[in-house]
Amino acid sequence: MLALPASPFPILATERLVLRELLATDAQALFIMRSDPRVMHHIGRPIATNLRDAEELIERIAQDRKDGTGITWSITLKDNDMLIGTIGYYRLKLEHYRGEIGYMLSADHWRKGLMGEALEAAVECGFEHIGFHSIEAITDPENIASNGLLEKHGFTREGLFKENFYWNGEFKDSAVWCKLSAS
Repeated sequence: MLALPASPFPILATERLVLRELLATDAQALFIMRSDPRVMHHIGRPIATNLRDAEELIERIAQDRKDGTGITWSITLKDNDMLIGTIGYYRLKLEHYRGEIGYMLSADHWRKGLMGEALEAAVECGFEHIGFHSIEAITDPENIASNGLLEKHGFTREGLFKENFYWNGEFKDSAVWCKLSAS
């Protein structure tokens, strides 16, 4: 069975980005991002209402890593260590060599190709260092940007679950995407 990378935390770099461990000092930037209705529109989680919401999320993510049940990176620009997004694996099925990837990016950085860079780095780490055979992503079928990103980076839409998610008083659909390891 697989296990997530132990210490040290795997730092990933792309042409314009550094993906590093999410730290307590990222709480303010995470709060700003998770309190933005544009960013949270397709996420299906409550909008952050105070800084403590972000602090608790960082604590949960750290505990998930300690427990071997998830790993999340802070996305930063190479020339600025401030968090502009997150990307990581959760809902792991290590016995099946499969993990679910999730991500979000500050609206100020949309449409610049940054999430594509982060996705490529995280997927490469998932396959080459963690050892996944498959990586899945679950999206809102109406999230055209996220669905296009996944398709552009080699994910295939495997299915659509009709009304399997209850959020804000209504049932929502979920699109399931997958990318298989090349090996």
